[in-house]
Amino acid sequence: MAYAQPRLTIVVVVDGMTHECLKALQPHLPDGGLKLLYEESYKTIASFPHQVYGGQETMATLMTGTTPNNHGIMADSFYDRTNREQPLQTILTDTKVSGIGTTLQISPRSIISTTITDEWRMMHGSNAKIYAIGLHPQATVLMAGHAANACCWLDPTTQKWVTTSFYSEGLPTAADNMNINGRIKALSAGEWKPRMSLDQYPLPAGANAKVDFKHLTSQVLLYSPAANQLVAELAIQLQQYNQLGKDNTPDLLLLHLNTLSPDTEADMITHVEQTDLYYSINQELGNIISHFNQRIGRDNYQILLMGRPVKGHSLEKMRMANMPIKYFNLDRAAALTGAYLMAIHGHERWIEGAHGPFIYLNRMLIEKKGLSLETFQRQVANFLMEFEGVQVAYPIHEAMISPDRVSVYRKHSGDVYFRLLENWLLDTNEEEHFDYVIQARPIVPVLLWSNWITNFPEKQIDATALKALISPME
Repeated sequence: MAYAQPRLTIVVVVDGMTHECLKALQPHLPDGGLKLLYEESYKTIASFPHQVYGGQETMATLMTGTTPNNHGIMADSFYDRTNREQPLQTILTDTKVSGIGTTLQISPRSIISTTITDEWRMMHGSNAKIYAIGLHPQATVLMAGHAANACCWLDPTTQKWVTTSFYSEGLPTAADNMNINGRIKALSAGEWKPRMSLDQYPLPAGANAKVDFKHLTSQVLLYSPAANQLVAELAIQLQQYNQLGKDNTPDLLLLHLNTLSPDTEADMITHVEQTDLYYSINQELGNIISHFNQRIGRDNYQILLMGRPVKGHSLEKMRMANMPIKYFNLDRAAALTGAYLMAIHGHERWIEGAHGPFIYLNRMLIEKKGLSLETFQRQVANFLMEFEGVQVAYPIHEAMISPDRVSVYRKHSGDVYFRLLENWLLDTNEEEHFDYVIQARPIVPVLLWSNWITNFPEKQIDATALKALISPME
């Protein structure tokens, strides 16, 4: 796939955007960026080659072009065996860096594969300008990778752009200017209500009745049109301040947008708020395209837009079909499994913990007793298969090579993996719902608006292939 080089590539990842909803809404969208991209872009759909949990493992797969076993990000959090006081850790946590405008300490060091930005830097050198703007910290850092000049995300509490000290440029000047001039607080002070009368909103088949809504933007900032607007406005100001796309060294700009409303339970549209968010993205992408056409010329940049599964939609479809939704209590399952092992091997703490779809065995104890870890793994897997709601359970080494394509990373995975039936959700005593996407291979839309590409895959592609679409071959 060979093509000439644009001066600027813009990558847009949209949380919750589905192929079905985008296709259904497209005829109803007014003139704007999303409508233009849909009409003029190369279009296809991409599926993830591994089971996803609606977490940052999907962003990591899109950005690295590989799977969790290789990029190291298998969910939003992981169980750290080495930290007995606080075993549950958020991904990307890095105590060696400081937050800028935030107390959050995160960096991309946990990503063990090269990302789009890393390869861009290796190909184009230090003069390439690379920036990522997002709505959530982990997603934004995953987009920025190891090699960005800077990145920033919205802090809904302080209503400011914030970042991490990992990146050499710190907080971009354009973001700092927006913090100082109060633009974020000005938008947050308003209300989010329908932009047009309810009868003008198209809703896909199966969606709920059109119900009026009104939210204080400050209370739902990250899930409101204001968030998409702020990302778009900062993208425009970054281009102006840093002169993106103005020289012969290709630049890269990554943007994170959202179609999920505050109370949505599925990626598929079920409420007017979600439709309104699609309309907001249509408007903001239109503003971006208008600005970049004027500032650097249509012939000098390209846009790659793709959706990202977050909530899934199988459960919502099951509700429509009156299928029961059930919860599998992870803490209870771990406690019963521990009691089962005690009955066989003696009164010891054989289970170290449980998190996500994994049971973590007390490896140190098993080794100290001179017992077989493989025997314990098989016993736990067989025991879990007796639980209502469990479809399959494997020792971890079998899960890693199973046709299920599990989202695993050897360093953080447990000793036994299990998968639930499709109408079951994970739950804990703390009422922590993992909300993992039910589809083993969720589908997302991919649109590439480009004058340079000479060959584009028309049929469904793998999500790991997206990186190659904007990494020109010399």
